[in-house]
Amino acid sequence: MSDIRIGERIRELREIQNFTREAFAEKVEISSKFLYEIETGKKGFSADTLSRISRALSVSCDYIMFGENTENCRGEKIICVLESLNPAQVYRIQSILKMLYDICDSI
Repeated sequence: MSDIRIGERIRELREIQNFTREAFAEKVEISSKFLYEIETGKKGFSADTLSRISRALSVSCDYIMFGENTENCRGEKIICVLESLNPAQVYRIQSILKMLYDICDSI
């Protein structure tokens, strides 16, 4: 478990969700300087901070700490992308998924 790798995972997920460092730090209730130090592996953080980060990124604490749950990771990345869409985009995606489901169901 490397602080550098943990920070890289947090930064990667934050960027996938299109959060600036400042906006994400505010959401997690930490300073942007502290978030920078976490993302670069210069500082560790408490279980409470880990919990807030994982909830804000919609991933498990295990994924952040250990990079595990690779099967769920794909789903979590999809969720991250979906959460960044506006309501009209979500509606279009839902319509496409329903069509795909109907096609698969008829095969």
